[in-house]
Formats: sequence, C-alpha cells, structure tokens
Amino acid sequence: MAKSGSNRLARFGGAPGLSIDRCLDSLPNLAKTLARWFRLSVGAFAGGVWMLFPSPAHATEPGEGYDRLSREAVVAALNKATRTQPAEFYAKDLTSTDLSGLDFKQANLTASVFNRANLAKANLSGCNLTVAFAEEADFRGADLRGAIMFSMQLRGARFGGANLSGARFIGDMTGASLEGAKLTELDGAADMKNQSMGLMRANFVSANLRHADFSGAAISRANFSFADLTGAKFVGATMFGVEFAGTDASAADFSGADLRQSTFIDSNFAGAKLDGADFTGSKWRGVRGVDAREAHKAKGIPRPNAERQINDSRGAD
Repeated sequence: MAKSGSNRLARFGGAPGLSIDRCLDSLPNLAKTLARWFRLSVGAFAGGVWMLFPSPAHATEPGEGYDRLSREAVVAALNKATRTQPAEFYAKDLTSTDLSGLDFKQANLTASVFNRANLAKANLSGCNLTVAFAEEADFRGADLRGAIMFSMQLRGARFGGANLSGARFIGDMTGASLEGAKLTELDGAADMKNQSMGLMRANFVSANLRHADFSGAAISRANFSFADLTGAKFVGATMFGVEFAGTDASAADFSGADLRQSTFIDSNFAGAKLDGADFTGSKWRGVRGVDAREAHKAKGIPRPNAERQINDSRGAD
C-alpha cells in the first residue's frame, strides 16, 4: 500500500482534506487498483470540483507499494506454472525488469507495472494485462496474440514486429512505435454501452504505425490523430467513427474498410488504396492527396474533380 498523507483531496467549500490512500484501505484489492489507476491517469474530476494534488517530493508512482519482483522470481513462478494453472502476477512491480524471451504461459498480469521493462520476444499470448502500466516498455518481437489489454497505459512503448492479432485492446498508445506490427483481427472497438466514465477507446495519437497490419481489426472510434500510417494495412477493418487529424495515411490500404461517420482533418492520403471503403457520413477538411480513381472506387467520399473539392469539403455537420 502506498503511504498515505502525500496525496490529498483539495479542499472544497471548507471541507477538510481527505487521504485518498486511507479511503482505499477499505476497498477490495481490485477496487483499490482501479481507483489508483484512475488517480494516476486522470488526476482531476469534472472541471475541478475536486482535484488531486500530489506533492512533488512524494508523488505516487505506478507500482509504489506493490511487491517488487526480479527476473529470477518471475522465472521461478513460471517454471511452476502450466497452461491450465497459470502464474499469478497480480499488482506486481516489474519496472525496468529484463523479462525478454520469457514464456508467460497465459499468466495473470492484471494491474502490474512494466514501465521501461524489457519484454522483447516474450510470449504474452493469452495473458491478462488489464489496467497494467507498460509505458516505454520494449515489446519488440513479442507474441501478444489474444492478450487482454484493457485500459493499458502504453505511452512510448515499442512494439516493432510484435504480434497483437486477436488481442483485446482499449488504452493509450500515445507516441508508441508499432512499425511492422501485426494487429490483424484486433478487438479495439470502444464499447458504447459501458462509457459511464467517458469515452474509453484505443488511442494511437502520434504513434508510429508505418507498415502495421490492422486487416480485419475492429477499431471503431479509435484516435489516429498525428499518427504515421504510411504503408499500413486496414483491409476489411471496422473503423466506424475514427479520428484522423494531421494523420499521414500515405500509401495505406483501406480496401473494404468501414470508415463511416469518421473525421478526417488536414490528413494525407497520397497513394492510399480506397477500393470498396465506405466513408458515408464522414467529415472532411483539408484532406490532401486523394487520388480521383481511388475515390471513385470508394463510397461516400467527396469526388476530387478538383483539388479544391477535397480540401474544402466539410462533410455533414
């Protein structure tokens, strides 16, 4: 348990400050983890009705108060595990740990912290990584097929050449590198029936997705703003309501993709393949590079009879 006293609710209306950690002591383990995740990820609620102000000298970090594990301890636990009786690594601190090449045998890694850890070429297929932190972690060449990656924090993580096919991902990959990664059949669509805390979706803002393969993925309402999608594949992907702002989609393949009700602002589609893609109801502004022949193969896209028609199109407001 993280030390109490360093993080407090700001006073509102003269009410005394309360220790967040003291409140958490009365919660079940999973509730504590989710509450801490919300505090660390958001830090404020509804425009300042109440806010959290961590002391700079004692700021709570992901993993603080969690059991710290070494590579040797992880290996020992995995040696005892089987596919039917996977290892339990719930809420463990694995910050900066070298876990490269390990077979996690579908372990439970819920709420654990892997910030800056080395997981290159690790086998994480089928693992549960719900509400885990893995910021700036190295997953290059890792196997994450079918992994549960719900509410993961993956800012700046590296996934070059990794396989995330069939994984369930909702979380933050801002600034992450997934160049050449395989994300076919990825389940990254926002669940619109469960959004009481605001829109939870797949966030790929400013990510490097060059030559990544999202074919057949379900990634509705994902945010690809300022991402590099050069040469990426979205063949047959469900991308309803996605956001492209300042996105480079040059030479990307959107053949047969469902992009209805999406937003495209100041984005580059030079050389992109649009055969059979559906852009019905989408909004366009400042989009460049759309080839007239490709536009005619798609549905619902402004016809680029002149460059101005593409650049000035606003779509339905």
